[in-house]
Amino acid sequence: MEPGSGMEPGSVEPGSVEPGSGMEPGSVEPGSGMEPGSVEPGSGMEPGSVEPTSMEPLETTRGGEPASVDSLKVLFQSCDYIIVDKHWDIRIDSKMWYEKHTVQKQLGLRFPELADPRTYYGFRFCHQLDFSTSGVLCVALNKAAAGRAYHCFKDRRATKAYLALVRGWVEEETMTIDFSIGENTTEGRTHMMCIQGTDGCENPKACQTQLTVLEYGSYDGDPVTKVLLQPLTGRTHQLRVHCEAVGHPIVGDYTYSLGADSAPYRMMLHAHLLHLPLEPLPLQAAAPDPFTTPTDPRWRPHHRLRTVEGAVESLLEDRAGGEEETLLPKEQESYRESDQSIAQQESYRESDQSIAQQESYRESDQSIAEQESY
Repeated sequence: MEPGSGMEPGSVEPGSVEPGSGMEPGSVEPGSGMEPGSVEPGSGMEPGSVEPTSMEPLETTRGGEPASVDSLKVLFQSCDYIIVDKHWDIRIDSKMWYEKHTVQKQLGLRFPELADPRTYYGFRFCHQLDFSTSGVLCVALNKAAAGRAYHCFKDRRATKAYLALVRGWVEEETMTIDFSIGENTTEGRTHMMCIQGTDGCENPKACQTQLTVLEYGSYDGDPVTKVLLQPLTGRTHQLRVHCEAVGHPIVGDYTYSLGADSAPYRMMLHAHLLHLPLEPLPLQAAAPDPFTTPTDPRWRPHHRLRTVEGAVESLLEDRAGGEEETLLPKEQESYRESDQSIAQQESYRESDQSIAQQESYRESDQSIAEQESY
């Protein structure tokens, strides 16, 4: 029985399936006497696994196509910002001549007229994502816009939410992961981070991540949990290190599994939402959830606790409530009016803050065998 289901063996959550048919993969018929994700006695299979013959081949995984320089997905564009849905196997930028596929080059090909020759890469990236993390990435098109976004991140007013598949079934439906994270100085692992108290961990800083369970299921026959992760701080590799620290590493994290978790075609971490409380209107974008059975048939949901949309809505409401408590009356009124369309926003006041000052959590996720000391 999946953790948190609150069901007796052999029962099915009321309303969890359509009458008759339309059941999610991994569910069972009411009264069958089997728990969701269980197997026939003597079958030789582990609970939560799926018969190999029922698994669709990897070629049908729609999200498994490699990135190309002309495959940029644009979520939003204005005179100040472009927000894209970054692919899972592409770097944001690179100074290496052999890096042919980067978001920088994708932008240059799609929007050559928007490139700023005064910057090294031509575009001002407002924050960073790992090489193998997909999802929302915000790009500023001028110095002033970059400065406004920079202050949102610096002052921790930006809201970010990630989707992930993690190994095992997370028992607590919600938790705050609170481990300080530092640099790993152990030989061969200097490209990695670690929690305070680990041998070789230097310069640890306080970090917090909010974890919310969305669904229990299986990936390639192994039990996994689909979660929503909200980083409350911005440390390098924070989500990956925190999930590993609580015993639920992210599926496909080659680096932090020390090369053991290499079967999945990607690391299952996706930047789903970005909200910047800009004035007079906020900037918000969401990248579609890639962890669905139609996109990746190796993911089989068994029991849903809450939808992605519901969890994100609650997160934004909680964040907005917390912000209003610290705002003056005029500022509160400005936030109440912020539900107008983002397409209506105009250019904002100039700022001479450079995006180069931001405390990004730039990450490198090259193969362990190819890593060098930084």
